[in-house]
Amino acid sequence: MDRWTEIELFVKTAELGSLTRAAEALDLSDSTASRHLTSLEQRLGARLVDRTTRRLSLTELGTDYLARCRAALHEMAEADSAASAASSAPTGQLRVTASLSFCVGYLAPLLPAYCARYPAVRVHLEAANRYFELLDSGIDLAFRTREFEPDSSITVRRLASTRRVVAASPEYLGRQGRPSSPDDLRLHSMLLYLYANRPHELHFTDKEGNATMVAVRGLLESNDGQVIRAAALNGLGLLVQPRFVIHEDIVAGRLVPVLDDWDLPRLTINMAYPSRRFLPAKVRSFVEFVSERFADRDYEGKWTE
Repeated sequence: MDRWTEIELFVKTAELGSLTRAAEALDLSDSTASRHLTSLEQRLGARLVDRTTRRLSLTELGTDYLARCRAALHEMAEADSAASAASSAPTGQLRVTASLSFCVGYLAPLLPAYCARYPAVRVHLEAANRYFELLDSGIDLAFRTREFEPDSSITVRRLASTRRVVAASPEYLGRQGRPSSPDDLRLHSMLLYLYANRPHELHFTDKEGNATMVAVRGLLESNDGQVIRAAALNGLGLLVQPRFVIHEDIVAGRLVPVLDDWDLPRLTINMAYPSRRFLPAKVRSFVEFVSERFADRDYEGKWTE
């Protein structure tokens, strides 16, 4: 049996919590995967995984062994990257994650041009509003507005900043009127994104630097910005969203910003990826491609106006 395949399978099984899913990820049959795992345990003379018909879990020894295997695989990836980064064209599967709004609005439209330029790269785009732990999930590159990365082994590269705005449909404003101050929001139907930082507290600053905080409750609350956007477009209430989510709606007049003399804390969109001395060509190519296109289209200028 191939020892590296055994180790890769064991790590992938631990990460996915399923031998079947690990086999699929590594393009192995279930029977072959089972033989690899059995061979590894027999070679070590130790049980690494407890398997039942309903669940799979690591033994105490398996948990310790997992940490060492991850380190070994990371070193092998470093060695491969070092050997090929300077000369190899981007190739292989590139796993990227971002919020659904960012994937649909900004990443998916770039993919035809990127894939035409780098045809050997297969892109896996994971639309998710939660933050993956990159080293544990096999994600190569994440786009997110996280204020900082708790893991010092993650590299963060700034992409753009964006205002957060309060907006509603013309229909809603015609029916309920426009708020003239932050305090007026207490009288309105609010549509809140639950993954925002403190979604029920809106901290405003005016042009003179005066600050105020308004506590709000949502008529509708959701963990997805597109749900909030759809509700606002249908006249349900006032939403609070980053400008990049609703920029086209504002330009088209489908949503109208309010309280323009007040600013909410701005967000910075970052690209995060595992730090490596030799960044894989597939990751480097996508980072540079997206940065280039964002600069050409001046998204930051549009989102902060």
